[in-house]
Amino acid sequence: MAKILICDDEAGLRAVIKKYAEFENHKTAEACDGAQAVAACKEENFDIVIMDIMMPEMDGFTALKEIRKFSNVPVIMLSARGEEYDKVLSFELGVDDYVVKPFSSKEIMLRIAAILRRLGNETDNHVIFKKDGFIADMTAHKVIIDGIQVELAPKVYDLLFYLIRNKNIAVSREKLLADVWGYNYFGDDRTLDTHMKLLRKALGPYENQIITLRGLGYRFEES
Repeated sequence: MAKILICDDEAGLRAVIKKYAEFENHKTAEACDGAQAVAACKEENFDIVIMDIMMPEMDGFTALKEIRKFSNVPVIMLSARGEEYDKVLSFELGVDDYVVKPFSSKEIMLRIAAILRRLGNETDNHVIFKKDGFIADMTAHKVIIDGIQVELAPKVYDLLFYLIRNKNIAVSREKLLADVWGYNYFGDDRTLDTHMKLLRKALGPYENQIITLRGLGYRFEES
């Protein structure tokens, strides 16, 4: 069971998400704009925030920036637009997932479940990958490139750590989407491309550790 904040200026949409979330035994709270969401996150600890981008008073991007000043709560961003710019900006600001309207309630529930599984699968075993100046601490969720810690969006961390755990193995695009985003992922597979661009950019001189296998997927090279 999780405590979920649903932030959207459409009361009907909030009601639908609330209905399905509570059916799954989650607790919910609501906010009708970004300012209310920020205030709610300061007053309570939520397990997940579902946030619309286009809202009055304070939009989702601005609200997310404010929330990230004091909380790393997982955020699922909602948008009526599917432009790559919006997706890239969302992930750079630290969202865990991005969903384009219209969407099914089942899709939202599956994405919530995927995030909760990730949080629940954290382990006490400290797992670190090192190669020259590239360090990926998969337990502490830290990536260091030539002595400088780089900040990644949550799903970019997940993507990198999944590839490292399967190093030297060819991983198909379909398997990446299934295992990183959830087995019943409904979204556009361009989401993977967007995250891969962000990951390669963050790795800088070590971006070539990730090999593109045309027509198949990717492989993380240990050597």
